[in-house]
Amino acid sequence: MAITREHVLQVLSTVRVDAGGTDLVASGRLSDVHIDDAGRVMFSIAIDPSEAKAMEEVRQAAATAVQGLPGVKGVFASLTADRPTGSTVPSPSPAAAQRPRAAAQPQNQRIPGVKHVIAVASGKGGVGKSTTACNLALGLGALGLKVGVLDADIYGPSMPKLFGIHGKPKLLENRILEPMEAFGLKVMSIGFLVEEEAAMIWRGPMVMSAITQMLREVAWGDLDVLVVDMPPGTGDAQLTMAQATPLAGAVIVSTPQDLALIDARRGVSMFKRVEIPILGIIENMATFVCPHCGQTSHIFGHGGARSEAGRLGVPFLGEVPLNMTIRELSDAGRPVVAADPEGPHARIYKDMAQQVWTALSGGAAARSAPRIVIE
Repeated sequence: MAITREHVLQVLSTVRVDAGGTDLVASGRLSDVHIDDAGRVMFSIAIDPSEAKAMEEVRQAAATAVQGLPGVKGVFASLTADRPTGSTVPSPSPAAAQRPRAAAQPQNQRIPGVKHVIAVASGKGGVGKSTTACNLALGLGALGLKVGVLDADIYGPSMPKLFGIHGKPKLLENRILEPMEAFGLKVMSIGFLVEEEAAMIWRGPMVMSAITQMLREVAWGDLDVLVVDMPPGTGDAQLTMAQATPLAGAVIVSTPQDLALIDARRGVSMFKRVEIPILGIIENMATFVCPHCGQTSHIFGHGGARSEAGRLGVPFLGEVPLNMTIRELSDAGRPVVAADPEGPHARIYKDMAQQVWTALSGGAAARSAPRIVIE
């Protein structure tokens, strides 16, 4: 039986949101309902931050109701608080619409058991962000820390390939997913839940719901650090992360090329404007050493990220060379830090991981999550 939007709305109309008996559909809080070809249903519920605890019960009731419909294979339901509900908001000017402003959110936004959450981000794609996130997480694990990896790149999940993980996560009680494991790390990715070649043709609210669910409805257990591999850019996913959990900081990955550095600046600017500390910038694909003649070539330039970090006043974590070993091991699902832990390339990632952990353990995570609103 093919599930339809009307079926979903009908069952959501049985979910009450207040003591007066107002149903979810009539309340005006419900976003548009999206259903993909695999039978997964996505929607969000608008709330005021002060209602988060009470409305979590409503969200769970709504998700349970929809999950019970014939043909539903999964439910992505989230609470959103882009602006106070029930208030009249004037239309912003074009300039003001681009200015996110941070405000404090309740501490209960933290993920139980997870001490620090960091984002590995880039202003554009193709700079090796996911490979860096994977090996940085392994470097943190090599310090003796309990580490998890969340692949938040919904449109291009890479972690299943990088970690060589196959299969699907188990569904535990209360619709909680058990993360997959590889090389001592806990890993969750949308790539575990969809076919490898499936195109994720999702709008922003669907992406936000998926990320929120993978953050909140996964049995992460006790972690010292959760490394989040962000999608490239400065859009919905980044703002969702800033709202959904108090990020301890962000690591920006860039090549030394001027074009990539322009986008890296945007990434740094975005995280600063939502009051997320920049843990550092990494220059990836910094140099290429010919394996035949030993000559060093700066294919994408050299030193640009270091100079940019100095100009922006943020830490520079180091350089990663453009190297065939890193690429070949990544493609084989054997990241270099795990496959050759004492090698020179693993040492680079471990050194960067040590710098990140020093920043985290020095108090970089002692902050509450910002709330993004539009002026």
